[in-house]
Amino acid sequence: MSAEGPNSSQAEPPPRRPKVIKTNQQQVLLYVVLTLLLSLATVWGGRAMLHNSETLTFAVGAPNSDEALFAAKLAALLKSNASRFRIKIVNNGDNAKALALFDRRQADLAVLRTDAKVPLRARTLAILEHDLVLLLGPGNKKIKSLAELKKKKVAVLAESDSSLAFVRGILDIPDGPDAAKIQMAPQGVMLDKLFAPANGFAAVIAVVHASKAIRDKGYEQAARRGGFTLNAIDEVKALARKFPGISDETLTAGTLAASPQIPDDDLETIGLEWLLVAQSRMSLTTAGELARTIYENKSALGLDSGFASRIEPASVEKDAFVMAHQGAADYINDDTKSFMDKYSDMMYLGAAALSVIGSIFAAIYAKITRIAPEKASELSTAILDIGERIEHAHSLDQLECLQDELEGILRGAVIGLRDGTISTDGLDTFKLGYEFVRDEIGMRRDYLKRHAGEAEKAARDATAPQHDDSNVVVVKTAQSA
Repeated sequence: MSAEGPNSSQAEPPPRRPKVIKTNQQQVLLYVVLTLLLSLATVWGGRAMLHNSETLTFAVGAPNSDEALFAAKLAALLKSNASRFRIKIVNNGDNAKALALFDRRQADLAVLRTDAKVPLRARTLAILEHDLVLLLGPGNKKIKSLAELKKKKVAVLAESDSSLAFVRGILDIPDGPDAAKIQMAPQGVMLDKLFAPANGFAAVIAVVHASKAIRDKGYEQAARRGGFTLNAIDEVKALARKFPGISDETLTAGTLAASPQIPDDDLETIGLEWLLVAQSRMSLTTAGELARTIYENKSALGLDSGFASRIEPASVEKDAFVMAHQGAADYINDDTKSFMDKYSDMMYLGAAALSVIGSIFAAIYAKITRIAPEKASELSTAILDIGERIEHAHSLDQLECLQDELEGILRGAVIGLRDGTISTDGLDTFKLGYEFVRDEIGMRRDYLKRHAGEAEKAARDATAPQHDDSNVVVVKTAQSA
């Protein structure tokens, strides 16, 4: 019988606790947080792309010019409306220099009158103002045609020298002695003073803003003091062929004065237009939004002088002197695309891109933040360790501890396979090891039970009373032969 028994005092190794399969809860939480941050960054980036402020350079003439004052009003309007557009005003010596700056692509916006040299890339956003050409004769004198004024002294009533060059052009007077007869009238001079015999002007040609002419009381006062005649300009078509920027204008009865009524009937004349132009390269969205803002707020953009008080949409005709920007034309024709029409392709591409990016980030997250799944075969080491300790179990209680440890590993493996923290790699090895150790525990249990019974019997035999044979007398019985 082995000396090792159930009461052996040999040191026993402490039972090992079942291996706990760790979950990925912290890593999953980190993954969710990083995904939310990525989503917020994407949304913020998209919003910034769509609503990021855009600065537009506006080239104008002198600070007190009409176009400069209009640009300042437009800048203030956009700022007060919290628009994404910002206007940077660049002043120049005159409007011609501003257009030259625009022509060099150093400005996004400018204002031009249609008798100016139009930059090649200019596209119209809006018609700001009309200039009227008024042919005035002294007293009751009628002027039948512009040809009558050749070689005669004519005063030009206007705000800039560009109008003087324009008048000389429509009168077909080349540079020379005759051109000197066409003179700029002094600023602020009364109309009836120009017709005084001392000045000797045969006619006055006024080039004025339509909005200003309607408000000017000087025509009514001049008519009452000495009188003048407003003449029609019948050569509209011929002049328009020669100067494409000329427009056909109609003065309705009483436009300049109500009493006396001037003109006394509708009258045909010529005019010029003031256009707000943008670079052709300006995006359709920018041009459309800018045109919409101007049209919807035109009452707030008019100057005190009357300039830009009646803003009109740009001409969308193909034969327009300056073609409308396509973005403005789309808005005028109500062909502006909806948000989905504009950005559907971008959204689909963005969704595909985000899907790819999301997959890449998911892989990165899994690589960096997640614990790699443990192979099922790696658990076999713990099982074999239990198997090695079976022979050191000298009691059923110790054997039950090993049995509990083995079952704990099995439960952890099942949970890990379900959660994905344990892979199926080496699962057959794990099963083989588990069955082997389980059978070993069973055999050890039978062994301990069997030897426990033998030990108990031996103990009973050791404690039973012994018979003393020292006093026993053997009596032999003789048998008769």
